[in-house]
Amino acid sequence: MGKIEERFDLLKQKINSPKFRENRGLGNEVGYYIFDYPAEKELYVREQVDRMYKQSVSSSDEYKIIVFDLYDIMIEILDNKKYLEKCYAMEKKNGFEKVSRAVSNMMKVNSTDGMIVHYIQEHTPEKAIIFITGIGKCYPIIRSHTVLNNLHLVIDNVPVVLFYPGSYDGQELVLFDEIKDDNYYRAFRLV
Repeated sequence: MGKIEERFDLLKQKINSPKFRENRGLGNEVGYYIFDYPAEKELYVREQVDRMYKQSVSSSDEYKIIVFDLYDIMIEILDNKKYLEKCYAMEKKNGFEKVSRAVSNMMKVNSTDGMIVHYIQEHTPEKAIIFITGIGKCYPIIRSHTVLNNLHLVIDNVPVVLFYPGSYDGQELVLFDEIKDDNYYRAFRLV
């Protein structure tokens, strides 16, 4: 893995290429990519993603970067359904594991018709580049491989870049240098 600054420069070049934007991957695969990085670079990555998003919004380019922070989406959904306070109370009484399972089940995280997938579908314009962030913040309630597997089945017209605080070798996602987030074989490692 090169220096993260250099990798962001390469990422900027890549997302500006017509082939990337038109979502034509290797062997006509749907364009799903993983930008892995050391977890200790999380704040730098957030800053760079925000900078790229703001540049996209203010540009005249027809393709726009749309950023979906999974943690923020999860909190918004829980808050809108008036479940956030109930989650706090449940965690105090039953512990985090119980809350984690309850939230995951309620949001149908393991399903293509889950709330996260639906939210992303609903908020993605036709000419977009999707950036997915917040994996580390919502782990283990929302798992990256689950999101990618479910999105892959319903979003195939725009490229998707998952920013992953760990490592990805093209087959295996490793979070926090020890926790394997199951296998995901349909994403390309990006720069």
